[in-house]
Amino acid sequence: MANTTDTPFRRWARANFTTSFLYPLTGVLFFVKHRYMWPLLRARMLPLVVMSIFILIILFLTAYLPQVALLKLFHKGGSAWVNGTFLVLTEGNLIIALLFEAFLVDKTQVDVFDAVMVARGHAELIKVKRPVDTEEPETPLKALGPREKGAVFAPFSFRQLFELVVLLPLNFIPFVGVPLFLILTGYRAGPLLQRRYHNLKGLNKEQRKTFIRNKSMRYEYMWFGTVALILQLIPVLSMFFLITTAAGSALWAADMEDKKRRQENAIDDEYTDEP
Repeated sequence: MANTTDTPFRRWARANFTTSFLYPLTGVLFFVKHRYMWPLLRARMLPLVVMSIFILIILFLTAYLPQVALLKLFHKGGSAWVNGTFLVLTEGNLIIALLFEAFLVDKTQVDVFDAVMVARGHAELIKVKRPVDTEEPETPLKALGPREKGAVFAPFSFRQLFELVVLLPLNFIPFVGVPLFLILTGYRAGPLLQRRYHNLKGLNKEQRKTFIRNKSMRYEYMWFGTVALILQLIPVLSMFFLITTAAGSALWAADMEDKKRRQENAIDDEYTDEP
C-alpha cells in the first residue's frame, strides 16, 4: 500500500534537511560527560588558554579599531562594529589554529575521534589504522594503541587558507556578510573535519570527492562545518571547541556506520526470509 502521507514537502525535507549541525554540539556534551576524555585536554589547557587570551588581546588592541574604521566606509549604523568583531575573531581563530598545529593538537584530535568510535562499538574500524585492546580495557581511550605514522584528523589545507583570505572581504557587506562568510567557510571546512573517517574507510582521493559531492552530503558537511566554525570563534574557548569537534565528528561517523549496519542486516534478513 502506498504511503499517502508521503507528500512532496516531506520528500523535499528528507532530501534537504539535515541534523548534521547538531554534531559539534553533541561532541561538547560527550566530552564533558566522559571524564576519561579530559586528560587529553588538561595537559595543554592552561598554556593554550593563556596563548589564546594573549593573541585576542593583541588583535583587539591593534587591529580592531582600524578594521572597524575601514568597515564604516561600507556600513551604516552599528553593523561595522559587529562585523569588525567577527573579522578579528576569525583572524584570531586562524592564528590560534596554526599555533595549535605546532602544539600537536591534531594528534590529540585523532585520539579523541578514535576513542569515541571505540566507545560507540566501532573498534574494528579503528583497528585498520592502529592497535585496539578489546580485552575489557578500563576506558575506550586506554584501549587505543600507538597511532599510525602520519595520522591526521583534519589536514592543514593551503587552499582552505587561501579561500579564507579571499572570503574575508565578505565581512564588508552589511548584515548578510558575516552569515555568508561563515556558511561558505563552513562549506569548505566540513569535509576536512571528517578526514579521519575517510582515511579509516580507506577512501582514495577520487572516492573521497565522490562521497563528499553527493548532494545530501554537501549540505550536511556545510552545516556541520559552519557550526564548528562558529563555536571556534568563541573567545578563549576556541581550543576547547577545536578538540570537542573531533568528538562530534566521530559521533556522526558512528551514526553513519550504525545506519550502514542496519541496512546490511535488513538486506540479510530479506534474503534469509526468502523461500
